[in-house]
Amino acid sequence: MIFLIDHNLGGHAEILLGNLASQGWLELLPIRFVSFKEINLSIDSNDRIVWRTAQANQMILLTANRSMKGENSLEQVLREENTVNSLPVMTIGDTDRFLADRAYRNRCVDRILEIVLDIENWMGVGRIFIP
Repeated sequence: MIFLIDHNLGGHAEILLGNLASQGWLELLPIRFVSFKEINLSIDSNDRIVWRTAQANQMILLTANRSMKGENSLEQVLREENTVNSLPVMTIGDTDRFLADRAYRNRCVDRILEIVLDIENWMGVGRIFIP
């Protein structure tokens, strides 16, 4: 499972990956995090481009929050382009709390793992707020 990490979640992703590794999940599941830079995606890319890139490359977009308004907002893109075969977008509900609260962070990790382990049932749902 490949996650496209939104450009503003770099530090969060490192912590998340560390949690997954320390719990031994990376030895059991093929989870990989990819940055915008690694796939030559500009941090100025609108939500439509980001979502399409994630889908075209079979990646789950992990984001803090993206735009809710406008023709290229994530919400609009999901309404127009999401299909039963689309991978979900995972949005960390409270990124500040993720950094400061270990229990919250662990719940986020657990929720992400639940979804990854049962990804077929999450196809086409659009957006999932974590935890």
